[in-house]
Amino acid sequence: MDKLTEGIERLGVDKRILPLLREYIKEIELFNSIYKLIRVRERDELIVRHILDSLSGAALMSRHSGSLVADVGSGAGLPGIPLAIALATDKTFTLIERNSRRAGFLRDVQAVLRLPNIVVEEKEVERFTPGVFDIVTCRAFSPICPESLKILRRLLKPSGIIMAYKGRRDVILNEMSTVEAEWEMVPIQSPFLDEERHIVMIHG
Repeated sequence: MDKLTEGIERLGVDKRILPLLREYIKEIELFNSIYKLIRVRERDELIVRHILDSLSGAALMSRHSGSLVADVGSGAGLPGIPLAIALATDKTFTLIERNSRRAGFLRDVQAVLRLPNIVVEEKEVERFTPGVFDIVTCRAFSPICPESLKILRRLLKPSGIIMAYKGRRDVILNEMSTVEAEWEMVPIQSPFLDEERHIVMIHG
């Protein structure tokens, strides 16, 4: 059993999404050297550090009743595209990416995978319409600080929540010490990744 299939099983995600995930992986591998999407040396590293890690937040996100999700600084579409594939019946994802080449890649993936629950927005997050989303997620956005938190909160509806993928507990505690917010740190299990992983949930 390959790492993608086994990882999906460990996460309890529907295995029917495997063909779409494999197609997405092929697109990343095809265009990575052109668009400089992510730093990986081999396919297993891409699967473990990016695809499965993105999906490790799917169960947590599915518990939120809101359906409109923004992936800020989407880049290669992480975590937005794997989550959109896994949560296709429940959530609609807006991938916000300011870099034109990466935004072009995201539009290509949307077309190739025929994902109806994805919208690509090529613009600075600061220029986006405020108060639109139930959930804002990010994985490679700036460290959490008063300025970045203000940018992310601006996108949320009053009852919305930020779900930020983060690593070590001590780093998170240091980041969050600089902001005033109601928040919690939720440990997540990312298959095959022997590192601390958390999602920081920040209430709007």
